Amino acid sequence: MKEQISRLFGFTEQRNTNEEVRQIDVSQIDTSPFQPRTVFDDERIEELCQTIKTHGVIQPIVVRLRNDRYEIIAGERRWRAVTKLGYDTIPAIVREFNDAQTASIALIENLQREGLTAIEEAVAYQKLIELHQLTQESLAQRLGKSQSTIANKLRLLMLPEDIKLTLMERKITERHARALLSLDSEEMQLKVLEEIVTKDLNVKQTEARIAFLKESTKMKRAKRISFTKDVRLALNTIRQSIDMVSGSGLPIKTNEKDHEDHYEIIIQIPKR
Repeated sequence: MKEQISRLFGFTEQRNTNEEVRQIDVSQIDTSPFQPRTVFDDERIEELCQTIKTHGVIQPIVVRLRNDRYEIIAGERRWRAVTKLGYDTIPAIVREFNDAQTASIALIENLQREGLTAIEEAVAYQKLIELHQLTQESLAQRLGKSQSTIANKLRLLMLPEDIKLTLMERKITERHARALLSLDSEEMQLKVLEEIVTKDLNVKQTEARIAFLKESTKMKRAKRISFTKDVRLALNTIRQSIDMVSGSGLPIKTNEKDHEDHYEIIIQIPKR
């Protein structure tokens, strides 16, 4: 499946049987700047270490030569496992790929594996769109996914950094994050995020909490608009009446105070 998708992006990662597999010094290899995966599961790496100790590195990693060193194109997890085991070398195939090809292979390789966070997946989609000048629909067709799946993932990139980090750390799920997107303000999103984490809210509880907040906000806005209009009308009426009485020659004194929950007007009318 991965090879079919690779061909849809204009190249293939399929191994040529004539390619030379070299034993390259582990210390001469650098990670790729195009690696979409930012979180590597230590438990999975340890499992891979045990497999390599038993069977060796079955599939060579793929690298390219950059500034007299080697840069990983595909196989960073294998390289990490071999490094952790303390091996001196790792079997590798050297390819000549430009930045766009290198980035695409790294993205596709990771998209075909389990374990990417929703944010890492979204970033990978966005980079593929930019690298190959695709629309969401054309990317979806190439990856065999629905356009709505791609769109929903990309929308996660609109979230505040704190929420994206929490999602990366798997403290909330993608469904939690998508629910937070329905809130208009970043302040409200972060407030609900704190409740999700501290109260361990599930998705259904989160959606209910968001629905309540949205309805409360709507009611407060409606009440505030109505209340402000009524108060302004009352104040104008009182002030106009005071002006009329003052205009008749009666020396009226007034003192207005704006309190948190009410407006106070004191009117002093002389008896003589």
